[in-house]
Amino acid sequence: MKRWRGVILVVAVLAVAGVAAALAKGSPVLPDKGPAVPTAKVVRGPLKLTVFATGELRAGRTVNLVAPPAGGSLRILKLMPTGTAVKKDEPVIEFDPSDQQYNVEQARSDLAEAEQQIVKMKADNAVQASQDQLNLLTARYDVRRGEIGVLANEFVGAIEAQKNALTLEEAKQHLSQLERDAAARSATSTAALAVVDERRHKAQLAMERAQSIIDNLIVKAPIDGLVSVKDNRDGQYFFFSGMVLPEYREGDTTFSGRNVADVIESGKMEVRAKVTEVDRDNLQTGQSATVQIDALPGRTFTARVGPLSASASRGSFFETSAVRQFDITLDLDRPDPAMRAGSSLRVTIDGRELKDVLHVPRQAVFEKAGKNYVFVETAPGRFERHDVKVATATESRAVVEGLHDGDVIALVDPDVATSRNKSSGSGPLAGASGK
Repeated sequence: MKRWRGVILVVAVLAVAGVAAALAKGSPVLPDKGPAVPTAKVVRGPLKLTVFATGELRAGRTVNLVAPPAGGSLRILKLMPTGTAVKKDEPVIEFDPSDQQYNVEQARSDLAEAEQQIVKMKADNAVQASQDQLNLLTARYDVRRGEIGVLANEFVGAIEAQKNALTLEEAKQHLSQLERDAAARSATSTAALAVVDERRHKAQLAMERAQSIIDNLIVKAPIDGLVSVKDNRDGQYFFFSGMVLPEYREGDTTFSGRNVADVIESGKMEVRAKVTEVDRDNLQTGQSATVQIDALPGRTFTARVGPLSASASRGSFFETSAVRQFDITLDLDRPDPAMRAGSSLRVTIDGRELKDVLHVPRQAVFEKAGKNYVFVETAPGRFERHDVKVATATESRAVVEGLHDGDVIALVDPDVATSRNKSSGSGPLAGASGK
C-alpha cells in the first residue's frame, strides 16, 4: 500500500509541475481569425461560356382532342387510356349520343309537321284562289250586264235609267272590293306559307346540326402517336397545392370544348428549356449541347440549339420572380424510342470560348441603380467601391472591364459582412479567400 501511495504522489507532482510550466508560458492561443470578408482575385485568361439549363422532353407535335360543341354536358362512353398507341383516324374518344339522337328525332318530327302544313296550306290557297277567280268572274259579268242596262237608258223612263246606273255602280264597287280582297288573301297566304317554310328550314337545320354532332361524338386521332388523357377538372370547385386530380375515365361527364386527351406524335422529340436573359446572350442557333434525361439515367444524348425565342416570359401566374426567362428548343440528333414526352432533363450547351479576358466570380459583382460595381481591397481589411462594366456572364463567372489582373475583390459587401460579424460576435463569413 505504501508503495502505491508513493507512485500516486509522484504522478501528482509531475502533473502539478506540467500545469505550472504551462501557466508560465501563458494560456494556449487559438488560431487567428481568418479574414472577416471572403475575397477572390481577378483572373485574366480564357473563359468558356457554357450554359446550363433544365427543361423537359416534348413531342414534335401534340394535337388536342376536345369535346365537340353540343350545347350541354357530354358523357364519355369509351376512352383509350394514357400510353395507348393509336394510328391516324383510329377512334380515341366516344361520347354518349342519346341526347343528340333525341334532338334528331324531335327535329325530324318538326320537319315532317312543317312539310305537311306546307302541303295543306298550298292546297287551301289553291282552293281559295279558284274561289276568288270565280267570284271575280261573276262580278265582271255583273258589271258587263250593268253596262248593257245603262246603254238602254234612252229607251226607258228616268226612274228605270237611274236604277240601271245605280246597278252598274254597285257592280263596279263589288268587283273592286273582290279584287282587293283577293289580292290581300294572296299576300296573306304567301306570308303564312313563308313562315311555315321557314319553320321547315329551321327544323331541317336542327336535324342536320344534331346529326353532325352525333357524327363528331366519335373523336379520332388525327396523327399517329400516343394517347395522353388529361386531368378531370370538371366538378372541382377549389384547388390546393399538391392536389392530385384523376384523369378522365369512361362514364365521366364533361362539357363542350373541354380538352379530354392529347395525341402526342411518336418518333419526333425535341427539348424545351428556359434560360435567363444573360445566358441567352451566350447562345447561338446550331450550338452543340448534351442532354441527360432523368428517366434514362446513365445515358447522354447530343442535340443542337434551334431557333431562339424573341419574347420573354416571367413564369406562371403564381410566380413573382422578376428574372426574365426565354424559351429555347433543341433538336435531338438521334431520338431514342425509349424517350417519353414530359420527362425532365438537364441540358449543357457548349458556348463559345473567350480568350484573354478578365473574369471574376459572379457573386462578386453587385448592381444598384443600373450600375455594376465591385469592392477592391486597397489595404488588408479595407475595401473601396469600384464601378465596372460587365461584358458577359455565365452561371458562375462574369467578364468585366475596369479592373487589373490580380486585383483582390470582396465576394460579399464588406459593410454588411462587418456589421454581421459585430452583431453576432462570430467568426468570418463562410467563403474562401482568394489571396
